[in-house]
Amino acid sequence: MNTAGSLAKDVGIRSSRDALVIPRASFYRWRDRDKHSMKDNIRPAPPLALTYDERKDVLDTLREERFVDQAPQEVYAALLDDGTYLCSVRTMYRILEENQEVRERRNQLRHPCYKKPEILATAPNQA
Repeated sequence: MNTAGSLAKDVGIRSSRDALVIPRASFYRWRDRDKHSMKDNIRPAPPLALTYDERKDVLDTLREERFVDQAPQEVYAALLDDGTYLCSVRTMYRILEENQEVRERRNQLRHPCYKKPEILATAPNQA
């Protein structure tokens, strides 16, 4: 960009872009990148987003003994049957992901790695 910028001062923007084979949009994007930094584009929280306390309540509910081995979809359905609505299923997954708890929530037996059996014969006709 420095080459195109310095060349543009001498011969003009269009001529310098054509000489360096740079698309017009790229030239202006590079030139104006300091004006439009990503730091200024911080997205505000949505007005209907859950508060910290509400998120903590959802996480505590997902960690309850009766829900600890269930998927968020099952927890959501059980809570609706009880007449309670905390948040959507997707929000439950987001909260679990923020706390590094998105995994298979059931306790499953892990089988050990078995060694492949070998037949070691020291002489003919031994099994």
